[in-house]
Amino acid sequence: MARGVLADPPSRLGPRDLLGEALAGVLQRPARSALTMLGTVLGVGAFVAVLGLTATASGQIGDRFNPTRATTVTVVDDPPGDGLPPGAAPPVGFPEDADTRVARIDGVTAAGVWWRIPSEGLRIAATPTGDGTAGQGLSVYAATPGAVAAMRPTLAAGVSLDAYPQQARLPVVLLSQAAAARLGVSRLDAQPAVFVDGLPYTVIGIYRDVERLPDTLLGVVIPTSTALDRFGNPGPGEERAAHLLVATRIGAARTVAAQLAPALRPDAVNRLTVTEPPDPHALQDRVASDLTGLFLALAAICLAVGAVGIANTTLVAVLERTEEIGLRRALGARTRHIAAQFLTESTALGTLGGLIGTALGTLVVVTVAAARDWTAVLPPLATLPAPLIGSVVGLLAGLYPAVRAARTDPLRALRSG
Repeated sequence: MARGVLADPPSRLGPRDLLGEALAGVLQRPARSALTMLGTVLGVGAFVAVLGLTATASGQIGDRFNPTRATTVTVVDDPPGDGLPPGAAPPVGFPEDADTRVARIDGVTAAGVWWRIPSEGLRIAATPTGDGTAGQGLSVYAATPGAVAAMRPTLAAGVSLDAYPQQARLPVVLLSQAAAARLGVSRLDAQPAVFVDGLPYTVIGIYRDVERLPDTLLGVVIPTSTALDRFGNPGPGEERAAHLLVATRIGAARTVAAQLAPALRPDAVNRLTVTEPPDPHALQDRVASDLTGLFLALAAICLAVGAVGIANTTLVAVLERTEEIGLRRALGARTRHIAAQFLTESTALGTLGGLIGTALGTLVVVTVAAARDWTAVLPPLATLPAPLIGSVVGLLAGLYPAVRAARTDPLRALRSG
């Protein structure tokens, strides 16, 4: 050390003092702090909203383009109740050869009749004397071989329902994997049986999944001929009525739907209610409308972010804190202390803006999804790191102002005031 030159007195700025100075700097100018933070709020909010809305729209579009839905046509029997004694079930509106009639229509891959047998008081058990506790929550469905083929079950064991048990009116049953587990049926080599209202049904197959009629994943399926003998005709109403399930090739559903009622009941076309998949052109228009609304919302958010960012930068330049920096340097603060203070302030504002932006982005996604009757999807990769992104943005944004503040000459800064 050269003689005559005095060393700088020791100067320390601990983390607690640094945080206190940063918070004081933020709170002393609340309007400027709010505007500085607003850019981060909108930026992080736009980030969360873009990812969330994109995931939500993708899920919605994927659901609308579900190929199974586009190749499924349903027909519901609507029997007249006039002239029947109270409690009597009307005859089934579908002809006995409905499966083969519909199968002849060009574009049909499988079709058949099914209905759900009322479960009130129905006892499903693994033994003749069982109380049905094991079968609670299960349902019994009557289905023709064509309906089972249209369901496209994935067999885990055994065979599917074919024409012979249907024609011979055999007491056989297909079990879903959930029903088999509840009833204790795991192997079919010993020809096990289950009991519905005390009557035995031989288990011929177990399926683990279906492409159509997912309700049958918690049910047992018996032939419609056997169901008519033991439970009578299906009743009126959507829940108890007989249905026709039709699987078609892609693009043929609407043409097939137009031919079903005349092919099945030319004498009573109005008795059958045909439900066809959505029109592809209308579907395209809805998807285009959804995407247009989505991108308009995103464009509005980006414009707001850009406008606030420009205003914020201009305001920060005008409100430069030169005099304050000079005063701190004159009181003994080092350049690193000035830089650390500005970096801490900008990082704190970025973190707070990231937290608020994440909440606003999540609210935008939920609001848009609710308004469009969609299912909101918020990827964890969009929401969890968003506050950290705000911190990084605040830190990076504060680098240049911090370096510039640290290099400010204290004497010149005091004179400028």
